[in-house]
Amino acid sequence: MLKVIIGNKGSGKTGQLVDGMNRQVLSEGKNVVCFERGHRLVHQIRHEIRLIDMDDYPVKGYQGLLGMISGVCAKDYDVTDVYIDSIVKVAKDDNLDDLPDFLDELDAFARANKIEITIILSADPSAVPASVLRFCS
Repeated sequence: MLKVIIGNKGSGKTGQLVDGMNRQVLSEGKNVVCFERGHRLVHQIRHEIRLIDMDDYPVKGYQGLLGMISGVCAKDYDVTDVYIDSIVKVAKDDNLDDLPDFLDELDAFARANKIEITIILSADPSAVPASVLRFCS
């Protein structure tokens, strides 16, 4: 299942993401992975969470990110939860026209592999297409 947290800059999205990760990793049987750019979250999340700095990998675009996520899950087959801090930055792709197709593919991947995926999207919710908003709760 896929969940997208949308809001303007400074609206508390990262706090929600960090709280969710830290809560999930305490549950028995959870294996949590977080994708980010830079080391912004390293001191905010529990040490059990696998933090992947995308600056260390030559991945660009939504399809490249999907491949990276798939590869991490293939290697570490017991991943239960994936978090992405700021999808536009992590994917290095600010073309929001391609985002709905990526989210559909990512949701299908998550469902097929029984993985919970949570993504942050920094944007004005009123400017986001309905095809993206359907992933918000």
